[in-house]
Amino acid sequence: MLRTSDSAIFEQARLSRDARFDGRFFVGVKTTGIYCRPVCPANSPKSENVSFYPTAAAAGEAGFRPCLRCRPECAPGTPAWEGTSTTVRRGLRLIADGALDDGDIERLADRLGVTSRHLRRLFTKHLGASPLAVAHTQRLHFAKRLIDQTTLPMVDIAVASGFGSTRRFNDAFRNTYGRTPRELRKRRAVIEPSAGLTVQ
Repeated sequence: MLRTSDSAIFEQARLSRDARFDGRFFVGVKTTGIYCRPVCPANSPKSENVSFYPTAAAAGEAGFRPCLRCRPECAPGTPAWEGTSTTVRRGLRLIADGALDDGDIERLADRLGVTSRHLRRLFTKHLGASPLAVAHTQRLHFAKRLIDQTTLPMVDIAVASGFGSTRRFNDAFRNTYGRTPRELRKRRAVIEPSAGLTVQ
């Protein structure tokens, strides 16, 4: 969670749905168990029912699921990690390139020249979540964008987003979104009937 001194600012930004803060923090809603962007169009929950997180991964690590309405995976890329160490930035680049698709944090730490324990500590300090949680959240968000914006088969999406198998892909979506990837695509098709791109 973010510092208490930031809470008043973030609370005001949340209540006013200030777009300048979109992507700078995420709102965990205790009563629903979801996390949102500060610009979420849903009814604003009471102040005592929210907590603030610096990244989507930190909110997920705290047990919240992504909101299906404001879609945190589409938040602007305002990097919450600006000003942090080169190691964290390099680690994030390597994770985005699939360095943790096999879950081998030791190998990632070796590539960065640090111990896995130190890498976990850096990620937790700067991003509020472990490297594996960050990688998992990035995989889920990338897969969700492909589900929403393409007509690719689910098997191709599972492979493209770094899941080792369709079973792990389906389990991750059920655990995070409470729905299978196919159910999410059907839901999207009902909401936006012409919303599919074909990637070739």
